[in-house]
Amino acid sequence: MTIATLTRRAAAIALLGAAAAFAGPALAQDDPRIQELRDQGFARIAIANEPPFTQVNPDGTVTGAAPDVAREIFKRMGVDDVVASISEYGAMIPGLQAGRFDAVTAGLFMRPERCAAVAYSEPILCDAEAFAVKAGNPLNLQTFADIAAHPSATIGAPGGGTEERLALEAGVPRDRVIVVPDGQSGINMLQDGRIDVYSLPVLSISDLLKRAEDENLAMVAPVADAPVYCDGAAFRRQDTALRDEYDRILAEMKESGEFAAIIEPYGFSAAAAMSTSREQLCAGG
Repeated sequence: MTIATLTRRAAAIALLGAAAAFAGPALAQDDPRIQELRDQGFARIAIANEPPFTQVNPDGTVTGAAPDVAREIFKRMGVDDVVASISEYGAMIPGLQAGRFDAVTAGLFMRPERCAAVAYSEPILCDAEAFAVKAGNPLNLQTFADIAAHPSATIGAPGGGTEERLALEAGVPRDRVIVVPDGQSGINMLQDGRIDVYSLPVLSISDLLKRAEDENLAMVAPVADAPVYCDGAAFRRQDTALRDEYDRILAEMKESGEFAAIIEPYGFSAAAAMSTSREQLCAGG
């Protein structure tokens, strides 16, 4: 083979490589699923109405750290807005798989079993677990194990949520784990003595207690036998091109500081989200 032939082949390979590199982002941008959302004009997102993760205002507008991040990322994809539906955590993944939502942006913490069911983005919001209790913590409940060891203590938690699972795994009997539909209901049940503990992430409990303005309530945080969790936006398993484009824009926003500017006013740490990865969290690390 002559030098000239080798040179021509090397040039052709270089051109193909450049074309592939150029085509990579374009393929994501031109993905039919993304174009479908552009044509639709909005992305349907599932939320839990759990401030500061997600919140529906009295006028029906949607805010919170997760929807604000999602709204900005979708806008940069050419999708004008997001439309939110409130859902219990246990119904979010089935609803996503059934096509009722385009994404879940709701503090749906990454766990290996969830990672097997959906295509998560890279981490967005991280938090630890907390308890809301009566002032003085009369039953001295510091951990999920303490609740399990007590002969009658009851805990309220979102149905299908992390807190329900942690309580059951710690050995709290099923009849003492009370499914609560939303944060305000949990606080009301605690005030009325229908539960002894209400559990949510630290920032959510902090927000609920601040709004309750009830000196007879207090917070235990962080819960010692519960890990720190991070969520990500969740997509259908087949929507990997959409997820990858979401990740690409999210990475740009993390690098520029725009991500921190959105989530940190809500009390979340951008550094915490940037210190881990989907791979680590989905592996249970």
